[in-house]
Amino acid sequence: MNKKGKFKFTAISLRIILYKQYLMNVIKPANSPFYFKLAMVLVSLICLGYLSVIGKQILSPLLFSLLFAILLLPISVFFEKRCKFPRSAASGLSVILFLLAIAGLLYIVGSQLTNLASDWPMFKVQATTSFNNLQEWIYTTFHVNFKKQMAYIDSSASKLMNVSTSVVGTTVITVSSVMLFLVFTMIYTFFLLFYRRLILKFLIGVFKEENSATLYEVVAQIQSIIRKYILGLLLEMGIVAGACCIAFWLLGIKYALLLGLITGLFNIIPYIGIFSALLLSTLITFATGAAAGKILIVVITVVAMHLVDSNVLLPLVVGSKVRINALITLMGVIIGEMMWGIPGMFLAIPVIAMTKTVFDRVEGLQPWGILLGAEKESVDISDTSKTVQTQTIDTIDTSEHIINTKGNTSGNIETVGK
Repeated sequence: MNKKGKFKFTAISLRIILYKQYLMNVIKPANSPFYFKLAMVLVSLICLGYLSVIGKQILSPLLFSLLFAILLLPISVFFEKRCKFPRSAASGLSVILFLLAIAGLLYIVGSQLTNLASDWPMFKVQATTSFNNLQEWIYTTFHVNFKKQMAYIDSSASKLMNVSTSVVGTTVITVSSVMLFLVFTMIYTFFLLFYRRLILKFLIGVFKEENSATLYEVVAQIQSIIRKYILGLLLEMGIVAGACCIAFWLLGIKYALLLGLITGLFNIIPYIGIFSALLLSTLITFATGAAAGKILIVVITVVAMHLVDSNVLLPLVVGSKVRINALITLMGVIIGEMMWGIPGMFLAIPVIAMTKTVFDRVEGLQPWGILLGAEKESVDISDTSKTVQTQTIDTIDTSEHIINTKGNTSGNIETVGK
């Protein structure tokens, strides 16, 4: 290589070094302009959203299993410490007990639906009578005779029959996919409980030693918030279901237990669940041949219970656990449904709560945590650090000296693995 080529290569190398030094010293997160930060945030959101949509089949059961593992962690720890079970047996037994609870709930709902099937002849008579009344109303109001109405119904029925085969196939695929989803969720839950200390070691190794205290605070805070949120949600569901069952039974509504369970179960879905519960309760009451007055009573009872739940139960039981404003909650539910369907609606609030916890603990992301939180929430979270550190010891099942930022991180890792 001649002198001119060496000089050109040296100039290019010097320019690269200077440009790298410029990027390291000038363009820092604290000194970068607002439009640069905004562009980075938007690009990150788009990338995360796209990856979450692409990885829905993996991330959705994994997130559900994370919530279930957090909920079942105290039970697993109880079996390990008090009953002296191995970790694998304690994790497996916790998952089995959870499956038995779900199976019991499904059995109660299924038995009620079986009883409802016996009223199918009454439903056909009720539907025929209502259909005839509707035809009369259309004829008197819009002057459309019965022949034209039946011609339109026949054409719609023929189109429906053409797509019936695909509908049946889609239903079978949906049922099989739901069963597969539940199987993988339970398997993931078991492994998360079994390898929880390994996961904690990984998190410790990823972040720097000076951030270990913040890491333990974030993990403990997420566990505490999610566990209290799920327990509060189950308590709220039980109160709503019990109150609706008693109200329907006192009013003489048939299948009061089924209607109460439907109202309580759908009440888990924020904002949208009440409309689904109202529709199903109205259809079931109509199918039993109830009069218009009883159908109206069911509608009033469900709406009144929703108002009491939204203004009294939800702030008292659940609102104190997850402080997220209503706008972010509604947007999260809608975006979750758009991205992941019904599972996204269930996962929206827990994911937002975990995201807010991380934002509150990271210095550069605290404004985003304020945006997600409620208006009355205090911004200063330093007072909770001591209680969070003590919660970490109990919830993660670590040693008394695990939160010691002055000590060596490797020593903490060895303590966690015991």
